[in-house]
Amino acid sequence: MNGSVDARQDGDSGVVVLELQRADRRNALNTVMVEAIRGAAEQAVADGARVLVITGQGSAFCAGADLSGDVYQGDFPEKLIGMLDAIEALPVPVVAALNGPAIGAGVQLALACDLRVVSESARIEVPVVKVGVAVHTWTMRRLAEVLGGRARNIMFAGEPMHAPELLERGFGNRAGGLTEAVAWARELAKLAPLSLRHVKMAFNENGARDPDSPELHAALEAAWQSEDKDEARLARSERRPPEFTGR
Repeated sequence: MNGSVDARQDGDSGVVVLELQRADRRNALNTVMVEAIRGAAEQAVADGARVLVITGQGSAFCAGADLSGDVYQGDFPEKLIGMLDAIEALPVPVVAALNGPAIGAGVQLALACDLRVVSESARIEVPVVKVGVAVHTWTMRRLAEVLGGRARNIMFAGEPMHAPELLERGFGNRAGGLTEAVAWARELAKLAPLSLRHVKMAFNENGARDPDSPELHAALEAAWQSEDKDEARLARSERRPPEFTGR
């Protein structure tokens, strides 16, 4: 199943809930899902939504990029970045309701949102060092902005972070599930839209999207084109630990 996004209005509150619907893959992202998220979000705003809530179907928020799908082919990385940019650029607040784990690209989606409500089962993990790929610099800058030095544990060691610490360190802005996220979104929808838009723009003009140096861009490309990336993919299919060589 390629997956889809269900957009449903919360009565006449001005809130629209976008639910990632690919529960059989724990809402992992492929090109179809990435395009569906962007399209649904932009359409909801065009139709007058004042606040969006993004959540996942089933027990996971988003298990990241679907490594068994088209992630290594075509223009998935560019489409993913374009979707994240579009979410961040929306002129209305976007609330992520982390109903469960957010892994890799799922963390990126949560970071592109303005506020995050985390359930007891929520956790984040960005295991790029375990699969031989890389994320664009914005991800690490945003993680460092939110989590400080603990972002290095997540990126260098691939360590997970669970709900209590997510709340303690400010990645999670409130505790709760989708019900709590929608209730907060209703409160936000009653506030001054132009003021909210300015607040969002001011927070997002933080340097996180400043251009990479040529050397940094080359390092990202090297990871995505590496033999280590291919080895991680093969090891995954053979259900064994990868053996990385740095090539």
